[in-house]
Amino acid sequence: MQMALPSISLRALHATDWSLFLALHQDSAVQRFICDMQDEAQIRSQFDGSLLPWTVYANHFMSEVILTAEQQAVGVIGLQSDWANRQVEVGFMLLPSAQGKGIAAAALQSMLARAFGQYGYHKITATVTDGNTASLQLLIRQGFVQEGVLRQNFWLGGRFVDDIRLGLLQSDWLASQSPELID
Repeated sequence: MQMALPSISLRALHATDWSLFLALHQDSAVQRFICDMQDEAQIRSQFDGSLLPWTVYANHFMSEVILTAEQQAVGVIGLQSDWANRQVEVGFMLLPSAQGKGIAAAALQSMLARAFGQYGYHKITATVTDGNTASLQLLIRQGFVQEGVLRQNFWLGGRFVDDIRLGLLQSDWLASQSPELID
C-alpha cells in the first residue's frame, strides 16, 4: 500500500525567500551530500542567479519554493535544462524538519508532471551522491532508473565521492500514471 502524499504547492523563488535559501545552504545536514559549505557571498550569488526569468532555453537553474498545505516554505526544487537534448536535471533540498514526511515525493511528482506535460522534456535526470540513500530511494520509487555510477566524480568533504546518475523517460512516466494525473 502506498502512503498518501501530503498536500504541497510550488511557487517561483522570490527575493523574499533569501532566508530560506540561506538556511538550506548553511545547514550541514542538508548540504552533506550536495556540496562543501559555502560562504554567504557564494550562496547569495547562486540565489541571485535563481531569481532570473527561466525558460527551457535558460542556462541557469530554475528554483521553486516548496510550500506545505499551511503555506510554510520548507525547501526548494528546481530544474537545470538541456533543451537541445530535451533533457532536464532535477534537484531538491528540504529543511531537516520537513524531511521524511513525503514532502519531497509530492514536490517531485508535481515537478515531473510539469517537466513532461507542460515543458515537453523527453528525459529527466538526477545525480545523487553515493550514500544519500533517502534521495536515491525516493527517485527510484518515482520511476527513475539507475543509468550508471560516475566513480570518484565529485570532491566533497575532503575526498572524491561517487555520483549515481538516474534517468526517467517521458514514455516510462506516462505508462505509470493514472489518466487523471496526466491532464
